[in-house]
Amino acid sequence: MTTSPRSSIETHPDILDMRARHEMAERAATTPRAQAVETLAFLTGLYLAASPWIAGFNGFSTLAVNNLIVGIAYALLMSGGFGRAYERTHSMAWAACALGVWTIIAPWVVSGDVSTTRTIVNNVIVGIIALLLGLAASAAARSTPAAGRNRGMSAP
Repeated sequence: MTTSPRSSIETHPDILDMRARHEMAERAATTPRAQAVETLAFLTGLYLAASPWIAGFNGFSTLAVNNLIVGIAYALLMSGGFGRAYERTHSMAWAACALGVWTIIAPWVVSGDVSTTRTIVNNVIVGIIALLLGLAASAAARSTPAAGRNRGMSAP
């Protein structure tokens, strides 16, 4: 009776690749820069959601409802994104950029008379901040080296 050597599941290429992607995402999430971007983006989303009532254009106009929905979406999209897989983090950062651009142009695109100085200044400033934070999140996701890929990882 001969015994053949069995390979451990720990050395399977898919397990090694999943472990490397997880380590890369965790490394990106634990940097102070990534945590600062995530926190600022979350606060930006919360401000955008509350901005109609803070800046004083809260008559439940179409822009107020738009800012509420986009602000909540932005806050949810950008909070906790770095702790997940790299591919989703990068995609979520670009979606956040799109929400920032939408916030900038919303006063002119949303139906109704919402183009007052207060609404335009508020949305342009918050939109630029949201766009820059989305770009920073995208850059942070891309700047993490693919450590662990293409190298053999020994089983613990």
